[in-house]
Amino acid sequence: MPPTSHDEAAEGRTMGAIGTAVVAIVALVLAGGALVVAAGAGGSSVAPAATASADSDATTTAAPAELLVELDEFSISPGDLQLAVGGDLVVVNRGNIAHDLKVRDTDLATPMLNSGEEATLSLAGLEPGTYEVYCTVAGHDASGMVGTLTIVEGDGEPAIESADGGHGDHGADTDWAALDQAMHDTIMSFPAATEGLGNQPLEPEEILADGTKVFRLVAEIFEWELEPGNFVEGWGYNGQIPGPMIQVDVGDNVRVIVENELPMGTDVHWHGVRVPNDQDGVAPLTQPLIEPGETFVYEFEATEPAIGMYHPHHHGQKKLPNGMFGVFTIGQVGTDIPLPAGTFGGKEVPDDIEIVREIPMVLNDAGNIGLSLNGKSFPATEPYVVDEGDWFVIHYYNEGLQVHPMHLHQLPQLVFAKDGFPLDAPQWEDTVNVAPGERYSVLVQATDPGAWVLHCHILTHAERDTGMFGMVTAVIVEPAEDA
Repeated sequence: MPPTSHDEAAEGRTMGAIGTAVVAIVALVLAGGALVVAAGAGGSSVAPAATASADSDATTTAAPAELLVELDEFSISPGDLQLAVGGDLVVVNRGNIAHDLKVRDTDLATPMLNSGEEATLSLAGLEPGTYEVYCTVAGHDASGMVGTLTIVEGDGEPAIESADGGHGDHGADTDWAALDQAMHDTIMSFPAATEGLGNQPLEPEEILADGTKVFRLVAEIFEWELEPGNFVEGWGYNGQIPGPMIQVDVGDNVRVIVENELPMGTDVHWHGVRVPNDQDGVAPLTQPLIEPGETFVYEFEATEPAIGMYHPHHHGQKKLPNGMFGVFTIGQVGTDIPLPAGTFGGKEVPDDIEIVREIPMVLNDAGNIGLSLNGKSFPATEPYVVDEGDWFVIHYYNEGLQVHPMHLHQLPQLVFAKDGFPLDAPQWEDTVNVAPGERYSVLVQATDPGAWVLHCHILTHAERDTGMFGMVTAVIVEPAEDA
């Protein structure tokens, strides 16, 4: 059966079950079964601290002319910066993924820095006062990458100074009740409606006389609502993030027409899909770059089953985090890609199960889209409604820059395929670790009624001081008697 993302029946049942869903999720939180983040871990997104004084944590009471600032996942250190008028910030990325540093409501910012890179940010012309600094990668400021910059009158010391305690620790004046309320409110707003829906099946615009299926992808920039009221500049295909799903059968001849409406050149790489070298999509190695306003046609035979992806290879470090990725599958799960049957880890899987739905779940963590599932951040992520006893499949696709341990509460996941290849020894996991570029296919039975949280278990990818966000959704299992 072809993957489905949001069919009408599931949508109707979702709305019918929403009251049960949010109550059950809250119950999970209160029972300790949901996500827990220790206070202060991974940073804080509360309002900036007051203007620093000589009694602050800085290692020197004199505002320096230069200050070393270190970026990491997900903190700015020191978090309370003091600098003399006209001074410089020497910014170093100590993390594993790209970060930058920007002064809020100004044009002052470093370029995006890869791991180990540094840049000097001149603050000449910035008036004395208190400002907020943050990382502009979507979701990073909310995960703790925010700090306070105080510009102080005086000549400053001609040396780089560092400070202690810049990890967003909560102070004595933290409003703990407000943190509790924020978590409650975000959970109760799930699922929140937003504009735009990715992963929509793409039908061939034409089937030629020889059976060739013709698809069209338009690479373009458009406004994308990541979470309620938060619109970002999305880079994607056909106005969707993720781009439309393309599903073909083994043996099909495929033609994909790619129109480039981006301001820069592009290409399309068929990740995990067997194609001839000249169709691999790596400009200028296997093809000319598709310049802005130009069109390129890919043609190949779908020779073997695949749980694949498509995305640019040319400047992918920019385009993928901003939304340019999609799902490409060849063949059917259950036939071309066999489902497991038998006893695995003491649990029985019958040989006659019916899969009620396949869920493509594309993971991202950087760029304009940031920490997200299928191009949305909680509470705008899609819940998945099934009946008690149902079997369903999740395909995880990691198009991000980090590993994501995907944890499904209560319902074990039987990993039966890796990168589209069936495993000789499927195994049960409650947390599936998905690295960048990997795809994992898991089989799940909805054994227990309730709303079961599904989230990345790097907790700063799922929770912040303003509540739950990012890489979180839920599987809602309706009791059999209500089916």
